[in-house]
Amino acid sequence: MSGGWTTIEKARRQPGLRLVVTAGVPGPWGESAKGVLHVRGVPFAKVPQHGGGPNDDLVDWTGESNAPQAIYEDERARSGWSEIIMLAERLGQGDSLLPEDAADRAQMFGLIHELASEGGFGWSRRLMLLAPIMSLPEDHPARATFGAMAMRYGFDAGLAEAAPARAALVVGLIRDQLRSQHEAGSEFLIGDHLSALDVYWAAFAALIQPLPEDVCDMPAGLRASYATMHPLLDAAVDPILLEHRDRIYEQYLEMPLDLAP
Repeated sequence: MSGGWTTIEKARRQPGLRLVVTAGVPGPWGESAKGVLHVRGVPFAKVPQHGGGPNDDLVDWTGESNAPQAIYEDERARSGWSEIIMLAERLGQGDSLLPEDAADRAQMFGLIHELASEGGFGWSRRLMLLAPIMSLPEDHPARATFGAMAMRYGFDAGLAEAAPARAALVVGLIRDQLRSQHEAGSEFLIGDHLSALDVYWAAFAALIQPLPEDVCDMPAGLRASYATMHPLLDAAVDPILLEHRDRIYEQYLEMPLDLAP
């Protein structure tokens, strides 16, 4: 249901839902937001944010430089993953992405928290990707480009050292949940229906192995970084995790990914 790309200048004047996403990369937070809106049938225009840049025009509009951000009509910008899920629920139609059972719903939100919140899988993988750059001399061009981003996300050498174990722990939670569901006869991560957790795992699995180039045209260097693993993370990964990702994309999400205006 996503529309084309528009500029921030035009987006500020147009009605409906505008979704700010990082241009040119399959950022898991942005791809998850696109995914839940697509499944819920919510039309939206895509607005580019430039990773690592000042994004002054975006800050002038919403007060934030990061992505994703969902701006509906004249309402405040929503940047948190749970806010975006609930906005998709409010504006969408058809089957809900929230389990009816309260315990299942709590488990779903808890596991997405482990994927997408501070200290979770995505956060830890980002620290792992930034660590080699932050070990370079301070006058190195890559430090100049990514240093500010690293500081914005609270980069710390100690946290980066602990990140592989944390990322592996969360992957193990998703793996064990999926195994349990398969044993119970379900092909979904929660209950017997597609939920937001399936969509979020599909997007965050790019940080283990991106989708093939023919459906995900991302920069080669970034693709290599996303796929750079660690022995602890390797040990946590089961083939069923990527098989599940592939099935969710093929059956429910937009392909190929539209990453750049």
